Amino acid sequence: MATLNVLPRSAVPVESTWNAESVFKDRAAWATERDALSALLPSVSAAQGKLTSADALVEYFERVLPLQRRVATLFFYAVMARECDANDADAISMTSQAATLASQFRAASAFFEPELLAVGAHTVNGWIAADKRLNAYAHYADNLFRRAAHVRSGEVEQVLGMVSDPLGAIDDVASALTNADLRFVPAAGMNGSVIDITQGNIHRLLSDSDRELRRTAWERYSDSYVQHQNTLTSNLVLSVKRDVFLARVRNHQTALGASLHESNVSESVFHNLIDTFRKNLPTWHRYWALRRRALAVETLHPYDIWAPLTARPPVVPYKQAVEWISDALKPLGKDYTETLKRGCTKDRWVDVYPNRGKRQGAFSFGVHGTYPFIMMSYNDTLSDMSTLAHELGHSMHSYLSWKNQPFIYGEYTLFAAEVASNFNQAMTRAYLMQAKADDPQFQIALVEEAMYNFHRYFFQMPLLAQFELDLHTRIEQGKGVTAADLNGMMADLFAEGYGGEMVMDGADRERVGAVWSEFGHLYSSYYVFQYATGISAAHALSSAILAGGADGEAAAARYLTFLSAGGAGYPVDALRAAGVDMTTPTAVEKTFEIMAGYVDKLAALTDGHA
Repeated sequence: MATLNVLPRSAVPVESTWNAESVFKDRAAWATERDALSALLPSVSAAQGKLTSADALVEYFERVLPLQRRVATLFFYAVMARECDANDADAISMTSQAATLASQFRAASAFFEPELLAVGAHTVNGWIAADKRLNAYAHYADNLFRRAAHVRSGEVEQVLGMVSDPLGAIDDVASALTNADLRFVPAAGMNGSVIDITQGNIHRLLSDSDRELRRTAWERYSDSYVQHQNTLTSNLVLSVKRDVFLARVRNHQTALGASLHESNVSESVFHNLIDTFRKNLPTWHRYWALRRRALAVETLHPYDIWAPLTARPPVVPYKQAVEWISDALKPLGKDYTETLKRGCTKDRWVDVYPNRGKRQGAFSFGVHGTYPFIMMSYNDTLSDMSTLAHELGHSMHSYLSWKNQPFIYGEYTLFAAEVASNFNQAMTRAYLMQAKADDPQFQIALVEEAMYNFHRYFFQMPLLAQFELDLHTRIEQGKGVTAADLNGMMADLFAEGYGGEMVMDGADRERVGAVWSEFGHLYSSYYVFQYATGISAAHALSSAILAGGADGEAAAARYLTFLSAGGAGYPVDALRAAGVDMTTPTAVEKTFEIMAGYVDKLAALTDGHA
């Protein structure tokens, strides 16, 4: 498939799209399910005031959890359709309808946890221990009573459930603006070529060897966000106010505390990451200086971050990428690799290629009972292969969690999520380093891919995490925030990260400052730092497996146990059992050492090529 000719959604071959019909036969079937669930909503609250025995608790779980899964499936289907084509008016409407239904479900079931808390831990734990039908809910009960001080009365919880729909629309506004309404002036290359910019091809343009094409693509893409900075600022500030509101309603001191409490993660983990990142910034400064020399340019600009350092960037078709990723993950066993390969080639887990209206980035999404689908924009590059490996890490994590856990534990926490994704990238990279050891140009491209990945998860995400903390703190202190404030905060953080090695003058400072507006992740409270902790845990776990031998096999077995655990335990505990302790900065420090090794390797490979 051509990488720069962006097709309308209707022209994309069905075999390259996600298997929507495996979820609902068609949209009429989705509408039938929507109506059926609407009719069943009153039954959700039938147990209110009646949780007086183990039998009553069993009856509630057996009746309500299947409905919750069906509501989640309805929502997933609509969102996946919308994200693959933001111009699909029906999908947009379906998403709104599904969000409303989900909000109504949360309101109808809001009585449950306050009533169970009122019954008391002693009685509830007694029911669970005595009745084998409830044995599986021991962790759920432990987590509920751990959170007791932050669960409000049934009436308050009902109101919170009702407002989840309008509050959730904040995210939808950002998605609609950036993925559907933003228009970009086409990029222009040295040879006079004019190329449309879309969310699906921007990173392909930024990694082109034509510096003029990169410059115009970066400037014109960024300028569209800058032109809408006031709207985007208002929307993000509203999102942060939502975080602060929900934290205070639940008796948390800060939004950070509220967010991490949900996963039982200490705030020290967040601060350890930020402190360790700042301490190791000289490694990034060294990389920027090396990149400037390798590109043989007098000054380095933000549009040079993804510029290829080899004259022959590898072309990696989708099927080749699937083969390499599968081969790289053989240490996890035949069941793992065959499932992954079948998902990519036969079961249509992946919506593969760019199309007009397709949202930026990539994600894995599904529900217990569906395939773990992937949305991405594959452009036949090594970076796209890495993105595919990343999302397949999520998808296999979901697949194994759903296979081994009941619905109530099928979803893992955000803190655990970014481990599996980065693990797959680390394993694939290590495999290709050996498989292509006799090809220096491929090695350069592979190190570049590694550094692009580190740039996103180990540079941008920690900077965004500090930005997010600063912004939340301002709102918590009752201070006003403008677009100039946000852009200034972001630009200063990036300037610190660049260490004087990157030109950020004039309009470029404003463009760099507006980078926050390109990350929808900021609409999920304190999500971004977990990319950096995730990549750290991933390198620790993959290193143990790559060591080989009996120890490597044991490490692989522990890792598969981690993937299969879903939400059946606390993520820090699950990672410790897998072999990495995230309560200390050790894994973050180790990952900086690994990254420094890539910088050294790149210096050796580009010696004489600069």
